[in-house]
Amino acid sequence: MYRNGVLESEDFPVADTSEHLRDPDATVWMDFCAPTEADLAVIAEELGLHALAVEDAVHEHQRPKLDLYDSHAFLTAYAVRLDAGSGHLVTSELAAFLTPRALVTVRKDDHFDIEAVVSRWNGSAELAKGGTGFLLHGLLDYVVDGHFEAVQSLDGQIEDLEESVFSEQVDNTDVQRRSLALRKSLVTLRKVVLPMREVVNTVMRRDHHLVDEQMRPYFQDVYDHVLRATEWTESLRELVATIRETQLNIQSNRLNMIMKRVTGWAAIIAVPTAITGFYGQNVPYPGAEQPWGFWASTTLLVVVSGGLYTMFKRRDWL
Repeated sequence: MYRNGVLESEDFPVADTSEHLRDPDATVWMDFCAPTEADLAVIAEELGLHALAVEDAVHEHQRPKLDLYDSHAFLTAYAVRLDAGSGHLVTSELAAFLTPRALVTVRKDDHFDIEAVVSRWNGSAELAKGGTGFLLHGLLDYVVDGHFEAVQSLDGQIEDLEESVFSEQVDNTDVQRRSLALRKSLVTLRKVVLPMREVVNTVMRRDHHLVDEQMRPYFQDVYDHVLRATEWTESLRELVATIRETQLNIQSNRLNMIMKRVTGWAAIIAVPTAITGFYGQNVPYPGAEQPWGFWASTTLLVVVSGGLYTMFKRRDWL
């Protein structure tokens, strides 16, 4: 419980919430990890939370959103973390109830680092008088910064993928596996980042009275980060698709070069085969059983094969 931006009480029973909120200068934050509807029943009664919002808070895989009710707002968002080794994106779902003087966070699992959020609050104590707007800003700022860091990490991995595509000894199977994993991560990231534009924009609207004028510029900064993360995610999705197309084109070009060289060598080899086959006929021919006949056939073989090699080399067929 904060009073005038100063932390005054911790670890009190949930049933004491309404008593603390009788003080007009008090702001309360409560945190739950993987609760059931029964676990939230007491606080729902204390704060008058809507039944539909409580139901969404305990059920997983909700879309990032901000729902407005008569007495409170309900937020759903996702923190993300990129596994640098596999390229897979790990998400942690969070729900939050926002009233004029209380914030209730509901973590769907313990992977969401709530201590990092508390550190942000403690690091901006001068803004703590902003009440629930201040608490909500720290929460959203942590979530959006995580999105931005994930996009930045994905960008670095995609740059490495670009370099491997153009290397001389490329493992096509590994490139395909990595590009698929990165594309799946970008699709997942897009699903959690794109709706955040609407969420933060709704929070900032003056007619909803969710934040005061003191905190509005800070939410504008969060909104700018959301836009940058969204635009960056969209561009990376296109880049991954382009890398995949480039890889296929390179494979096709290399195959064409191989086929061209094989065909050229086959044409060169066909000449001596034809000449020696002709001289191997079981009928008399000019120079048969004569030394000059052998040298004539050998000279013809070397001259024609050398001529074909020179012509193919000039035309870049070999």
